[in-house]
Amino acid sequence: MDYENITKVIRKDIFLAALSANNAHLASAFSIVETMYVLYEQGVLRVDPKNPRDEGRDWFILSKGHGSLALYCELYRRGFFDRDTFLGFSKPGSSLGGEPCFPDTPGVECSTGSLGHGLGFAAGAAFAKKLDGRSEKVYCLVGDGECQEGSTWEALMFASRQGLDNLTVLVDCNGLQKMNRVDAIAGVRSYEPYFQVFGCETMEVDGHNIHAIQACLTAENCSGKPRAVLLRTVKGKGVSIMENNPGWHWRLPKKKELKVFMQELGISEEEVEYAKSVRNGTV
Repeated sequence: MDYENITKVIRKDIFLAALSANNAHLASAFSIVETMYVLYEQGVLRVDPKNPRDEGRDWFILSKGHGSLALYCELYRRGFFDRDTFLGFSKPGSSLGGEPCFPDTPGVECSTGSLGHGLGFAAGAAFAKKLDGRSEKVYCLVGDGECQEGSTWEALMFASRQGLDNLTVLVDCNGLQKMNRVDAIAGVRSYEPYFQVFGCETMEVDGHNIHAIQACLTAENCSGKPRAVLLRTVKGKGVSIMENNPGWHWRLPKKKELKVFMQELGISEEEVEYAKSVRNGTV
């Protein structure tokens, strides 16, 4: 399967949705495309688009909610809603806000965006499933900048103490946050020893390698501990001028920059004009 082309198409769709809304955290969404693809399209998450509240579903919580377009794109691709809904991202009356909102959006389990809250919610959900004797799993994706929030580690202490081996924490280790590099702000070059100390079975993987991510997420957890998968990623992956550049945390390309996006993501003039028409409400 041509995974490189598939993920390029996903990034293209994310960009067109952002362009139609005239806003988005593009770089934060681009860094997690491969992870989201594996979760939703490679048989990891047990979910049913026709019955989003099915009691037998696995749960996914995007704690770094500003990367919402990567989640929305996968929900659209899996059939939770149609393309027009996806391209209506962040419009007045849309169910797809800048950050995931429960219960407005099918497939979204928890309102997130205020960083540090998603993992505590995920740990509680995993604990409830343990108490009920259920087999479903809970996955929570956090950012490495988000790991500066103390509530992240409080949640991990609880999850470790309760033996929540049905909880997988996915850490988007792209090395950047809003104003600078994570290591420059927090002084942390690797979070792996921190997750180990807080009681997790810890794995590290190339966050843009489909096969490696899938191998991690499908491997049986026999440790009796929550699992932390540290994904080595590139913020803004897929567009050269955006990659590893903290200046792209929250903005869209200017006129000359747009040409780079179009060339590297395979976007036509017609697709750009349609996105702008959606933005202006003329279609």
